[in-house]
Amino acid sequence: MTEMAAMISVANKTILYTGAAGGLGTETTLNFLRAGAPVVAIDNDPKKIANLMALAEKEGLKGLVVKALDLSDLAHLRLQLEAISAEVGGFDVVINNAAIYPSKPFEDYTIEEHQAVQRVNVDAGIICVQVALPHMRAKGWGRIINVASVTAYGGWANLSPYVQSKGALIGLTRAWAREFGAYGITVNAVSPGAFPTDAEKIHPDPEGYTRFVLEHQALKRRGRPEDIANALMFFASDAASFVTGQTLNVDGGWVMH
Repeated sequence: MTEMAAMISVANKTILYTGAAGGLGTETTLNFLRAGAPVVAIDNDPKKIANLMALAEKEGLKGLVVKALDLSDLAHLRLQLEAISAEVGGFDVVINNAAIYPSKPFEDYTIEEHQAVQRVNVDAGIICVQVALPHMRAKGWGRIINVASVTAYGGWANLSPYVQSKGALIGLTRAWAREFGAYGITVNAVSPGAFPTDAEKIHPDPEGYTRFVLEHQALKRRGRPEDIANALMFFASDAASFVTGQTLNVDGGWVMH
């Protein structure tokens, strides 16, 4: 193994990954398993969970623990994660990826709908970090990765609760990085651009949306799941040991900041 390969290794690092069976989560989960990292995959879609488990089984990958949890039930989520953490010996890496994204004009959202999005997209991630933090702090090593969105920089009509939630994750990334750095814990965010996943089904004209995306990106191809997987693997490894508080846009050069 080369020195660089050793630095990017995540072998034997236990990963807590929300939304792990989704369009951008599946490839990353499989990559971590291939690299020898046990993954506790949290999702709530039975079909996606079954697909992830089938893919892992087909490759003979070990170390996958799948839990179907409702992230909006924060008290139950905490209890379940505490029990899982005790079983697996703590979480070394937390990836806050799960999100919901209702779409309609701002004035049509109720405050309860805003709060529901924040509960899943932000508050559930806070619970994940609170559960994982004692183990990371005791070990003197940890990785927290928040999956934000290019919408937090570009702004997006008809998605205001979602945009708000992703902006909050970027803010938490910076605050946690400052607070947890003394314990050897890094905190970063990955901000995906437009990827052809289920999330794009909210757009009424998929072909027109693809043209719109390619017009705005510097790179004239659609994003692929492995593009996000590579970024998450980097931040989870020792190759990024001196990088914290940062947000990496993986968007083909759409939003530059």
